Amino acid sequence: MAVIRWEPARELQAIQQEMNRLFGSAYPQGNGANGGIASRWIPPMDVAEGGEHFVVRADLPGVEESDVNVELEDNVLTISGERKSDSEERTDGYHRIERAYGTFSRSLTLPEGIDPEAIRASFNKGVLEVRIPKPEQRKPRKVAINVGDSHSVLEGSAS
Repeated sequence: MAVIRWEPARELQAIQQEMNRLFGSAYPQGNGANGGIASRWIPPMDVAEGGEHFVVRADLPGVEESDVNVELEDNVLTISGERKSDSEERTDGYHRIERAYGTFSRSLTLPEGIDPEAIRASFNKGVLEVRIPKPEQRKPRKVAINVGDSHSVLEGSAS
């Protein structure tokens, strides 16, 4: 019987390779249609809840304000757009391109009752900020109890 030495680092490397293969098929990289590292990228976002607003901030470096869309449909807020390549020609001798560009889209489901007209968006230094006022909380409604002939109800159920 052969003795095989267990090497945890090798197993971790195998797991990492398998994860890279798995995510590589879900998010293909390489030369996309527009020649970039990926034809789709996902900008990072923060979602915070304040006193009267939800605040969504998305990092969109290198994206022009005119290339960003913010839409609300059926309580789903969608931020989409495109980051365009810096240059169409590759005259420089690139050895590695890591900065992704292309189209992006992020969607968030919002609570019922959001007023679409009250949503405000601003764009400053590559950061998109969307402020969404919280819907008004439904207050419990007090139901009045009518006082009537309570003896007849009790007498009917006592038999």
